[in-house]
Amino acid sequence: MTERKELAGRVALVAGATRGAGRAMAVELGRAGALVYVTGRTTRERVSEVGRPTETIEQTAELVTAAGGTGIAVPTDHLEPMQVKALIERIDQEQGRLDVLVNSVWGGDRLIEFNTRLWDLDLNNGLRMFRLGIDTHIITSHYALPLLIRRPGGLVVEVTDGTAAFNRTYRDNLCFDLTKNAPHRMAFGLAAELTEYDGTAVSLTPGFLRSEEMLDHFGVTEETWRDAVAKEPHFAIAESPALIARSVRALAADPDRRRWSGQSLSSGQLAKEYDFTDTDGSRPDCFGYFEDVVFGGKDASAADYR
Repeated sequence: MTERKELAGRVALVAGATRGAGRAMAVELGRAGALVYVTGRTTRERVSEVGRPTETIEQTAELVTAAGGTGIAVPTDHLEPMQVKALIERIDQEQGRLDVLVNSVWGGDRLIEFNTRLWDLDLNNGLRMFRLGIDTHIITSHYALPLLIRRPGGLVVEVTDGTAAFNRTYRDNLCFDLTKNAPHRMAFGLAAELTEYDGTAVSLTPGFLRSEEMLDHFGVTEETWRDAVAKEPHFAIAESPALIARSVRALAADPDRRRWSGQSLSSGQLAKEYDFTDTDGSRPDCFGYFEDVVFGGKDASAADYR
């Protein structure tokens, strides 16, 4: 059976598409028929300070094309305004439109010092998190939105870690906490600014993500990931990057997506709303599990939330 290409003719930019959720979202948009520009700093010629040679933007672009779309890799440092400006000018010149913007740039995991008071933090690391997780998103939206609003109905997805409700619980590092809450306010503010252009802006989070880096951390693969549950029991609720990728696809294809504008959404929430599953047929509710079981003390297991 031929897969439906509901996003054929649409143009997307996934900023921060080297690996993990960013890569998966780019590929899924391609699977739906979109032309997808994928950006990042790690290429086959150069590995960034947070990158790995095993994942590059060229690989992502090839995966987009193999999935049925068109992938175009553009090396871009989203902290450099002139590079982002040039990227958007190229998209304008080549396509004349931008329908979906996914702000997925991060790369700050190695900077986090959990359970450390602000006055004991490495200040440079904390400020660098702001640069990577906040400044990059603002710079990218500043240059991309004039092209996105040229046609009504554009979609902006601010990717973060944790829903707004979940992030009411302190994230044990002030700089990390601020960085991961900022996209919720960005989506809220952009929703207001995009209203007259029929645009939609949301913040979106995966649950416990089985990214390439997380799988390597536990010494497992996507096929053997359950072996890691013995070491980290909460990993039993983990989801593959496909779940957030299918969330973005569903939002982009939904003609009534403006009902979500300004809201904080999760992959598990949208899986229920749009009736899709993870690659193994499950529908993990990570944040429900953490709220009820981990923080609430409910007598249940992760299996009850899949």
